[in-house]
Amino acid sequence: MTLPSVGIRSIAVSFPSIIRTNDYYRENYPELVARVEQKTLSRVFSPTESTPQNDFEQEMMPYLSDPFRGSVERRVFAPGENALTISYSAAKDALKAAKLSSKDIDLMLVATIFPDQVVPGNAAFLAAELGLHGAAWNIDSTCSNAIAALQTASGLVRAGEYRNVLVVICTNYSPFTDQNDTLAFLSGDGAGAFVVSALKPNQGVLGTKIINTASTCGTFFSELTTDEHGNPRMFIRAAKGTGQILSETAAQFLKQCCSGALEAAGVTLDEISFFAFNTPTAWYADLCTRALGIEKDRTINLHDRYANIGPMLPLTNLYHGVEMGKIRENDLVLVYAIGSVSNAGASVMRWGDVAIGPAPALPASQLAMARK
Repeated sequence: MTLPSVGIRSIAVSFPSIIRTNDYYRENYPELVARVEQKTLSRVFSPTESTPQNDFEQEMMPYLSDPFRGSVERRVFAPGENALTISYSAAKDALKAAKLSSKDIDLMLVATIFPDQVVPGNAAFLAAELGLHGAAWNIDSTCSNAIAALQTASGLVRAGEYRNVLVVICTNYSPFTDQNDTLAFLSGDGAGAFVVSALKPNQGVLGTKIINTASTCGTFFSELTTDEHGNPRMFIRAAKGTGQILSETAAQFLKQCCSGALEAAGVTLDEISFFAFNTPTAWYADLCTRALGIEKDRTINLHDRYANIGPMLPLTNLYHGVEMGKIRENDLVLVYAIGSVSNAGASVMRWGDVAIGPAPALPASQLAMARK
């Protein structure tokens, strides 16, 4: 029996209004920059031995002299902005691009790294803002949220349970990152949304492979503490040994998921036109191309523009892949994401006639030139 063709119909992204460059930290946190090697970012992303021990460390080496470890810009919330506001913007734009209204959406899946309240998640709140009447679920797979949601939505549409599923992914790291710790150098915010529906024959999701990342348990975690003013705050922390665990498992997870997705789709690595990897570090795209043995021009690396935006990374790379003309209708596309303390996953799809939302703001350097 031939299964219905189901996949992404539209995709949109939304980012906060503040673009924070490295000069912000040099000017406002000079002592932090001066003591960078004693702080989290350098402790996590430094080699375990004097010589590189694996592909991850090999690709990391050129960035060790940079206190920002390759991060250049990051989008962060301005006053009045939060996960719900940028999620609403991305969702609204994805619906408009798909030429759908809120009445056409049967189900919305929402994955927010940190909801705007302790519990529950943002799904019901976002449904109210959008005027949705169908189901609205919260899901969680940390930085692999997009892959988990895509598989879930595609399966439900293929089974006939729903016709159109709106998926909304949000990363809101900045409110939960200690500005007195260099982990802030790496962390940005952003939201993305995509609509999953029936597509033309032979388009859409062809195969997916997701595995758990239990071996990363105990790496990144959230700690309830107080800020410099004595107010209670939840901050993201990294445990001792996090860097070694990440470097030792990165290529292994990548290869296992990609080979599984390719096998499920019945295609080969050489047939893939474009790879959308998550790029939580400046060198992660290079790690992926090295580990898989593929050419660098078959992917993009936007870490210098967005830094680490967690589960938003593969969506952002897909969006800009279309915008830059690197993805065209009927191209074979492979998406990969790795989430610590959750799952790693890859999905192969034959790209449809995917509509995209409005372009986000240009990088700070280009904006400055445009204003002259």
